[in-house]
Amino acid sequence: MVESIPVSAVVACHACPRRYYFERSADREESPRYTVCKQIGLHLGTLLDADGIWQEVTTVLPDADAETREFFDACLAACRRSRWKVPVQSEVMVASERLGMHGRVDKIFDDAATFAVVRSSPAPRAGVYAADRVRIACYAHCLAEMTGQGVAGGYIEYVPSGVSRLVEPQPRDRREMLRGLAAARKVADGEIPAKPFKAPCEGCAYADRCLTGSGRRLSDLF
Repeated sequence: MVESIPVSAVVACHACPRRYYFERSADREESPRYTVCKQIGLHLGTLLDADGIWQEVTTVLPDADAETREFFDACLAACRRSRWKVPVQSEVMVASERLGMHGRVDKIFDDAATFAVVRSSPAPRAGVYAADRVRIACYAHCLAEMTGQGVAGGYIEYVPSGVSRLVEPQPRDRREMLRGLAAARKVADGEIPAKPFKAPCEGCAYADRCLTGSGRRLSDLF
């Protein structure tokens, strides 16, 4: 049976499969920013009770510090300035058996099977980030396959900016999804991917470990 690939892996390989190769074997903790945005995101569309949501944050992240609280307050203030769609379901597992891909959608709405993904990064000046277009393409494909309905797109909720933006995947986004999925599957099969052209090396935590040359299988090294 073909291993199902997480949507997060597809998105990571869209950016750089080489970096994903190193990340996959490393222990990664949830960042305080993500914890804050995740908990606030679950309450968008309702009365935002600062004390109640902060209690949830400190339950998930007991060592939350003053800097995390400052970020929390800024996010809450930004989100209070906007109107938000209210979901009918949250934290929904989705999958595509045909492509062998799975993930978790933060919110499902009741109109035209649209959905939302919560992000902890500030919104770009216009539109959404390229990685988020691929992310939405992945989830839209999974939902369409599961429901048998057309899924026009989904929302990216940039919590730090208090902004929600609709993404309607285009053919190029689906091509990038397939390319990322193929790269992630090669990594899952034990292959060290080749360094991509114009790889985003600046600021990469694995730059000093990144090997040169074409992709190889792990078995080739022994």
